[in-house]
Amino acid sequence: MEFDLTKKQCFYFNEISRIPRGSGNEKAVSDYIVSFAKERGLAYKQDEVWNVIVDKPATPGYEGAPTLVIQAHTDMVNEKNKGVEHDFEKDPLDLYVDGDLLRARGTTLGADDGYGVAYMLAILDNEELEHPALSCVFTTMEEIGLIGAGNLKPEDVHGSRYINLDAGGEVGTYVSSAGGATAVMTLPLEKEKNDRPAYLLSIRGLKGGHSGAMIHLELGNANLLLVRALQELKKNGADVQLVSFNGGMQYNAVPREADALFVSGADFDRLSELVSATEKDLKAELEFSDPDVRLELSRAEAEDRLTQRCSDSFLNFVFLMPDGMKHRSMVIEDLTVSSLNAGVVTTKEDEIVIEDLIRSALESHTETLIEQLNVLADLLGWKVEIKNRITGWGFNAVSPLREILKGVLAERGIEMQEMATHGGLECGVFKGLRPDLDIITYGPVAEGEHTPDESLDLASFDRAYEILCEVIRRAK
Repeated sequence: MEFDLTKKQCFYFNEISRIPRGSGNEKAVSDYIVSFAKERGLAYKQDEVWNVIVDKPATPGYEGAPTLVIQAHTDMVNEKNKGVEHDFEKDPLDLYVDGDLLRARGTTLGADDGYGVAYMLAILDNEELEHPALSCVFTTMEEIGLIGAGNLKPEDVHGSRYINLDAGGEVGTYVSSAGGATAVMTLPLEKEKNDRPAYLLSIRGLKGGHSGAMIHLELGNANLLLVRALQELKKNGADVQLVSFNGGMQYNAVPREADALFVSGADFDRLSELVSATEKDLKAELEFSDPDVRLELSRAEAEDRLTQRCSDSFLNFVFLMPDGMKHRSMVIEDLTVSSLNAGVVTTKEDEIVIEDLIRSALESHTETLIEQLNVLADLLGWKVEIKNRITGWGFNAVSPLREILKGVLAERGIEMQEMATHGGLECGVFKGLRPDLDIITYGPVAEGEHTPDESLDLASFDRAYEILCEVIRRAK
């Protein structure tokens, strides 16, 4: 199939593909959008993180209709195959057609969310399309934490109807996404000289996974399971004093591995016997999710150790802290509503730090989980700091905009799919800015996002654009 640059959506996708726009490097594409608006006499606003808002007045007959907000993010994930010479700071993407698919040679394509940006530019440049007043919001740094959207103010959301162009697969729309926060918990370290044998206990063989999309699978959390193993040693009479504890690599991933350096007066054979018993229990419990889980004990050395009080405070805190899936939807099958993930534990020079990602579509759940951590922290001498607070987007059974999309798809013989995610979407940020928003998401078929195998289905790209235009046309 041809990538036809005479079609506005294709033309603008090609244009932005010539501009490097990895997350944090969106100034050039932001300036391009500003120039686009200036050339057409459209009102615009560009902020300090390079978000751009472009407004277009309603066409005749639509003056009384509420403003329609349309949004996509300008940044892309920069990934390339080994051996590919491509400088993401200055080189344009090398686009090519592979059958019915558009790809970039050796790199990510940036269809996520380049198709949304291209759609908005094409719509703003479409003088034949009838539409209500449009407010097109081009956000930045979505891929690294919804940073651009998080910089917006309530007054930046100019309407009560909102189309997010970052998901849909041509036939569907999201109806809910998680919000939440990052809880950073710290324990000051108290140390003393060590005069007892030291041991290293490690957990390996866990699968890990995305803490949003996979949390309901009850995958083993390396940090929590390793603390449990240490608590089992204590329960069975072995004295345990930690030296250090480190586990996990990303706060938004279920941790696969963790290591605990500790000292004990118990002999190695007794400790090995107790560890083997715990490993047997874990293998039985995780038979279907993590059958390869294993505990490894070895002799080690340590000059210092944590005081007993400090060691117990850490072990008790992690042993008791809430984690994993907490609530599931009673409306949408297999949808997690609320969860926590103790993703990273790091022992520093003077403190132990836990990074815990809280996700929920409901603000009340987020508040409750934060308060549970605060109460536990107060009891055991920890400090909790909440960062990166994002509003959740809960399911709303009534959505006039969703009904419009459903009708447009039905006329084409497509039964609209309603989807929900326990991951975060910019929709939640916008919902927090304007709680009365009526929201849909939409987009074409694109696959392999965040990898050099990324592709955009060209026929779907064209069809989804026409469907989007028809939705806009009916949004009176």
